[in-house]
Amino acid sequence: MRIVIGEDSALFRAGLRSLLTEVGHDVVADAPDAPSALAAVLEHGPDVAILDVRMPPDHADDGARVAARVRLERPEIGVLLLSQHVESRLSVDLVAGGHFGYLLKDRVLDVTQFLDALDRVAHGGSALDPEVVARLMVGGSPGLGSLTPREHEVLALMAEGLTNAGIAARVVIAERTVETHVARILGKLGLAEATAQDHRRVLAVLRYLEAHRPG
Repeated sequence: MRIVIGEDSALFRAGLRSLLTEVGHDVVADAPDAPSALAAVLEHGPDVAILDVRMPPDHADDGARVAARVRLERPEIGVLLLSQHVESRLSVDLVAGGHFGYLLKDRVLDVTQFLDALDRVAHGGSALDPEVVARLMVGGSPGLGSLTPREHEVLALMAEGLTNAGIAARVVIAERTVETHVARILGKLGLAEATAQDHRRVLAVLRYLEAHRPG
């Protein structure tokens, strides 16, 4: 996998490059600020761009703005945003397009989960940090309010980008039980008649994220 890294911390950037290189990925470029990160992504056309949310020059949401620009100009490139803390302005539009992940930097320390998230993003899926998902769970809405606690848990894991098998492993239940929960979730959200299972899952996740979107 070809990767561009945008990260202003030289130490973290070097550590990330070392980790990715050790497992066989090709880091084609790294950059310390948003403008150079964007230039590197557009020049090299990597499979995935790993971007810090807060980078120079503004140290605000520079990485997220780069992600939006990449989505506009090169939608086939996966984007994995990293942040030190949970940011409340997660872009539902980026999630909707797939090829997108949002993880806390501490998640990189769990190498297996981090690499799994990177792979999902590269192949068009999504990977949302559990803490980001939890932050979005405040409040309620029609449809979502009828879900049981277990169904909320399963939907949150769907929002992280996990498959039924991945959810079963995380929650330690049978995959068939997960399938039952997913079917009930889709039914309660009014998505039972959608044509494709994958499409319904995306719609369910977007319904969930949109309902809990920070104002």
